[in-house]
Amino acid sequence: MAKFRSSKVVDLPFLSPAVQGDEQNVLLERPIGHILREKLGLTEIQVEQILAHVQSTGLRFGDAAVDLGLASHDVVLEALSEQFGYPYASEDRRRLSPELVTLNQPFSTQAEAFRAIRSQVVMRVFNENEQKRALAVVSPASGDGKTFFCANLAVTLAQAGGRTLLVDADLRGPRQHEVFNLDNSAGLSSVLAGRVDSQMVQQVAGVPSLYVMPVGVTPPNPLELIDRPAFSMLIRELVLKFDHVIVDTPAAVYGADAQVVAARCGAVLIVARKDESRVGELQQLVGALSSSPARMAGVILNEF
Repeated sequence: MAKFRSSKVVDLPFLSPAVQGDEQNVLLERPIGHILREKLGLTEIQVEQILAHVQSTGLRFGDAAVDLGLASHDVVLEALSEQFGYPYASEDRRRLSPELVTLNQPFSTQAEAFRAIRSQVVMRVFNENEQKRALAVVSPASGDGKTFFCANLAVTLAQAGGRTLLVDADLRGPRQHEVFNLDNSAGLSSVLAGRVDSQMVQQVAGVPSLYVMPVGVTPPNPLELIDRPAFSMLIRELVLKFDHVIVDTPAAVYGADAQVVAARCGAVLIVARKDESRVGELQQLVGALSSSPARMAGVILNEF
């Protein structure tokens, strides 16, 4: 499983036509058999063998090819993703990170759970009939799985076709650039410090609708930067340019950063970890966020 590489860099300010243009996943009309034949270099005789096996067993073409030993399960999944325009990490790319389960294992129980959460988030936060908001994801403590959750939620939103931006606003311990293997020399901290760089928003290779804004250089004064008007202005600009904006934040245990980010985003989702998060800390965080301007989208219990 190889690493993802950034295939496109989107310029700011604020934002380039590459992001503003229509980018829709197009449903490919080629049959799965044609795609597999090209990928595997199948001969006419091998195709006839597969078709005969389909007739005798009732299996689908891809499953029949796997059953005969002419294709691997992974190649069939790649072909299906190509046919239906559904981003999926190929075998060599999946070496990047086991955390990207929605891309590495799109048909797993974990990926299905994220798709269910995606549906709820779209209805509660990204409802087209309501004012556009960004979604801040917060957690009571470090290690609750917040970064893992943000990354996979962003992938599922992009897989559904909406232009999605994941902003790493954890200026105390950023990790999204590691999860997606992106350059972290510039990012959110650059914008908030008044510097504009061409690499502040990067497209994730293999997922045409997914972009990431890493933190960039970790600043010594994270809360002061988040508190500046520039952050509110940035969020307002981003929600106009993207269909979905997900914002990763520092754990609440590190201070008021997460609450400030949530207020600027307009919506907030709390992630707690099963058998790890303390009930008192979770209740305190819910109480604090309930009195903020941010709409409470819910609380997720991370079991993974």
